[in-house]
Amino acid sequence: MKLFLLLAACSVCVGCVSPATAPNSSLTHGQVQLTLVKGVTTQMQVIETFGSPNVTSLDAEGHEVWTYQRHATSSRGSSAYGTLILAGGSVGGFEQSSKAMTLIIKFNSKKVVSDFNSLYSSF
Repeated sequence: MKLFLLLAACSVCVGCVSPATAPNSSLTHGQVQLTLVKGVTTQMQVIETFGSPNVTSLDAEGHEVWTYQRHATSSRGSSAYGTLILAGGSVGGFEQSSKAMTLIIKFNSKKVVSDFNSLYSSF
């Protein structure tokens, strides 16, 4: 019985935990253009929209530079089967595509976006 109560208490506690950062699924070219405004958007707003960056660094002037990188791969297989009087045949296929998005954001000394650049590729 004690074990059951302990497990139930843990389940309730785990249900109350929320992630510290925003989901990173909103990193699209359109979302970047809608969200980032030079001289206006703050670091906190960037984190709320895109989550934590993959890489942080400093430029030559000592200002922060954040880099976001997202990759997605999708696969699809297909097959067909046909019969002609005495002969049968099958055709199979496999298709895979990849998408990559890189976003580089530079901040000024006030922690506001000073410049950004995004690159989207699909292959």
